[in-house]
Amino acid sequence: MTRPPTTREQQRRETRARLIDSAVTLFAARGYHGASTRDIAADAGVSQGLVAYHFQNKDHLWRAAADHLFARLGEAITWRMKSTSFSDAREMARTLIRDYVHFAAHHPQILRFMAHEDDLADERVAWLVDTHLRRLFEGFGAFMGLAGEVTDLATAAHLFYVMAGAGSVFFAVRAECLKLTGVDARSDEAIERHANLVAHLLVPDAK
Repeated sequence: MTRPPTTREQQRRETRARLIDSAVTLFAARGYHGASTRDIAADAGVSQGLVAYHFQNKDHLWRAAADHLFARLGEAITWRMKSTSFSDAREMARTLIRDYVHFAAHHPQILRFMAHEDDLADERVAWLVDTHLRRLFEGFGAFMGLAGEVTDLATAAHLFYVMAGAGSVFFAVRAECLKLTGVDARSDEAIERHANLVAHLLVPDAK
């Protein structure tokens, strides 16, 4: 029988979770170098020493934040694949693209998190690609290939980043969009409309 967690164990888990949530937010907003462990700890409402206790150092905290963010995306995609029967490959592709857009709407940090780490010499870029992005890219290429929209690696690359940008920027600049257009990107109506637009942009209706 699994032993229920003690109060102290539960507190440790909650503290670790708060630090990861704050790290996702601040690394996405400021980048790795712009977000300090002091600021992350303050945002989480804990002492800075607890960062070292739970994660050893800033790099390990950054990786834990990335793991958390991309695990959430992976869970959303996995749930869809297990719970839905698709009538054809093109509808499957559109549905998965819509799911990504919905995820980006509720986790606008994902684009910012990726965009801040764009130095080819940076080992964090290599780690992010090898640990998370390559699997996403290969999965995207596979379902877009089944949908008949991808026939080569270059096309897959362009469409992958079209999805990443078109599916995320709208939500990442919510305040700007609201002032410029009067559209609240986080409204249910706007999210659904945007998800459908991006899905049909990448997988158009047959002519």
